[in-house]
Amino acid sequence: MSWGTELWDQFDNLEKHTQWGIDTLEKCIKFVKERTEIELSYAKQLRNLSKKYQPKKNSKEEEEYKYTSCKAFISTLNEMNDYAGQHEVISENMASQIIVDLARYVQELKQERKSNFHDGRKAQQHIETCWKQLESSKRRFERDCKEADRAQQYFEKMDADINVTKADVEKARQQAQIRHQMAEDSKADYSSILQKFNHEQHEYYHTHIPNIFQKIQEMEERRIVRIGESMKTYAEVDRQVIPIIGKCLDGIVKAAESIDQKNDSQLVIEAYKSGFEPPGDIEFEDYTQPMKRTVSDNSLSNSRGEGKPDLKFGGKSKGKLWPFIKKNKPPPPPPASASPSAVPNGPQSPKQQKEPLSHRFNEFMTSKPKIHCFRSLKRGLSLKLGATPEDFSNLPPEQRRKKLQQKVDELSKEIQKEMDQRDAITKMKDVYLKNPQMGDPASLDHKLAEVSQNIEKLRLETQKFEAWLAEVEGRLPARSEQARRQSGLYDSQNPPTVNNCAQDRESPDGSYTEEQSQESEVKVLATDFDDEFDDEEPLPAIGTCKALYTFEGQNEGTISVVEGETLYVIEEDKGDGWTRIRRNEDEEGYVPTSYVEVCLDKNAKDS
Repeated sequence: MSWGTELWDQFDNLEKHTQWGIDTLEKCIKFVKERTEIELSYAKQLRNLSKKYQPKKNSKEEEEYKYTSCKAFISTLNEMNDYAGQHEVISENMASQIIVDLARYVQELKQERKSNFHDGRKAQQHIETCWKQLESSKRRFERDCKEADRAQQYFEKMDADINVTKADVEKARQQAQIRHQMAEDSKADYSSILQKFNHEQHEYYHTHIPNIFQKIQEMEERRIVRIGESMKTYAEVDRQVIPIIGKCLDGIVKAAESIDQKNDSQLVIEAYKSGFEPPGDIEFEDYTQPMKRTVSDNSLSNSRGEGKPDLKFGGKSKGKLWPFIKKNKPPPPPPASASPSAVPNGPQSPKQQKEPLSHRFNEFMTSKPKIHCFRSLKRGLSLKLGATPEDFSNLPPEQRRKKLQQKVDELSKEIQKEMDQRDAITKMKDVYLKNPQMGDPASLDHKLAEVSQNIEKLRLETQKFEAWLAEVEGRLPARSEQARRQSGLYDSQNPPTVNNCAQDRESPDGSYTEEQSQESEVKVLATDFDDEFDDEEPLPAIGTCKALYTFEGQNEGTISVVEGETLYVIEEDKGDGWTRIRRNEDEEGYVPTSYVEVCLDKNAKDS
């Protein structure tokens, strides 16, 4: 099967077919090129997607990724990033192994095709030239033969005519001989050219054209083989990354299998456990038998301990009626424009007229004590200024324990770091003592003293936090006197911390309400009630409200709200046009009642 023998007369069709083959090859190159662009685009989109859902550093999202399900999600994102890298590898390999090679091969193929068909056209032109020569000699031979015949006929006519002179007959005879000789020459020339043409034609159809067409056939077959090889390479490039992609998918499956729902549940407990005890049963209050307080000094606390063991005013019971409320937050004052009725009187003296316990309890729930213990006042001021108390007393017990433990661990690491630095300085000083030429040992004394001082400060700080931690964990029943002295020593070294009631005897609106002559009395009262009010709790929420308008709380005791915001109601309007609300554990105050839509909790209101 050869194109030279089978397609000897299909030169033009072969030319068209080979051009179509080159166009097909270029089409394959274009296809692979577009595939590489798709792979690059897909890889880029996968990387952007993975990056989009990665947790942002130093954000709340990063803290949420401590759960095993979130860690598995992060592992999935990382595996998808590697998965995208494999698609980039596919694009690179296809570009280098297919596109570049085929593009170079197409150029070589075009040059080879051009050379082969140039030789074919040259052979065609040569045989056409030979054919023209043959035709020319044939026409000349034919013309000379006809001329010779006419000359012979003319001679014979002249020879038969008696009226013609002998000279004319001789002339006609000579002319006939000349024409006859010319015909013979043309015949010989035509015969020679014919033989030559036949030889050239035989060479053309049996040698030149078969050789040229054979080269074209081999060229076309190589093109077909190259397309097949490119298709195999196209598949192999994909096949090479399948094991790595499989590992990426296996990594996702492994991450999914590492999810531990029990562990995540335990982490939720550690993150949100408050440490409060659940509220106890509320005892039945019998209004058919009015209960009267005695006039003794401790009758108030006794009656409360007997009537409502879970509600405390002066007792030290650790039972909490409102476990979700943060303790030690002093209640904000009413706004300056509020009527005097908005500020209920504080707890009355036990010497006043006796009244039912239920009335006293309602008064206690709505009262705003004027006398605060030192620590409550200090914590309230710090919360009011937006600062976090040093002992984390604004947090529930369990969360406070975690924060204190974390602080103790951080201080321990800092102490170890300082001790390592001290040991290094000590060794360097010993080297200087043994080799004075290396340095002056006395130059390190100042640095060594500074490091020792830092270690001592850190140790005092650690002891202070350990004392608070022991108090929270229940190892100590209350804050020991030694811990108080250490805290006082540390506070004296840190002037910004307020530790003096005389400096804090301000009313919530900023004015001094105590006279200097009453300072000793306030100190005695604060000392007596320090432990009583240490676990003081803010008012419970009795409902919710929705801000109808935006209110800018510029006066002391007010709170700013934004239209549409939902807040908690802790004290309803007393008739002065102001309602007391709370945004969160740190922010509460008064807003105009007309600015909010109040929805009270019936159960809370009845209780």
